[in-house]
This record gives sequence, C-alpha cells and structure tokens, in this order.
Amino acid sequence: MLEYVLLAVPVIFLVVSVYFTYKDVLKGKKTRKSAVIRQIASFAFVGTLCLITSMVAMAAPSETAAAATSPDLNKGISMIAAALATGISGIGGGIAVGGAAPAAIGATSEDPKAFGKSLIFVALGEGVALYGLLVSILIISNA
Repeated sequence: MLEYVLLAVPVIFLVVSVYFTYKDVLKGKKTRKSAVIRQIASFAFVGTLCLITSMVAMAAPSETAAAATSPDLNKGISMIAAALATGISGIGGGIAVGGAAPAAIGATSEDPKAFGKSLIFVALGEGVALYGLLVSILIISNA
C-alpha cells in the first residue's frame, strides 16, 4: 500500500502545481510566460526526484542479489533513453509544425497553387517526431 502512496505523490504535486499556477494566471499575479516556466521547473523537479529515488533504491542492498543486477539497470536506462528520444523529438516536431502550418495556410490562401509546396514543409516538421519514434522503437527492441 505504501508504494502506491509513494507513486501518487509526484502526480499530486504536479496537479497541485497546475492548479495554483492556473489560479495565479486568472488573478493576474503571473504572466503566461512565468506560468510556463513554473510548470517546466516543477516537472523537472519531479523528474529529478523520481530519477534520484530510483537510483537510491537500486543502490540499496536488497534481500536477493538478483534484484540489483546490471541487465535490469541497462534495461531501465534504455527505457529512459527511448522516452527522451520520443519526447524531445515530439516537442521539436510540434515547434516546427507550429511555425510551418500557419505559414502554409497563409500561402495557400493567397495562392492555391502553393498548397503542394507548403504541405512539404509541414510534413518535414512532422517527420522529426516520426524519426524520434522510430529511434525509440529501435532502442526498446535492442534492450
């Protein structure tokens, strides 16, 4: 039962952080930029805390020697690498599409013949996220 409570603590922390940030933005105490920075900082704090907690748990002596073997650690690190590959490429693809899609819509509204050319630029941005997903699939399959 205790492990479920410990798993819920980071989620509760993030939900409370979002709630208070939302209230501060509505009241005008925070700008949207500072709210985003606050959310990124709270996410980084929770991520670091979870990573450090798992490393400490792996380093602690266990009752069975098989619980702290090296292949388990390698598999865990490969899962973190796969998650980072997917997450960072998804963020990069979102930024690329966020800039290219409005420009493509504007170009198409001015000249309908430009639709094919503008669609290529939007697809290139989405391709970044797909490459990250493929890399993470390769990492997981080799783990």
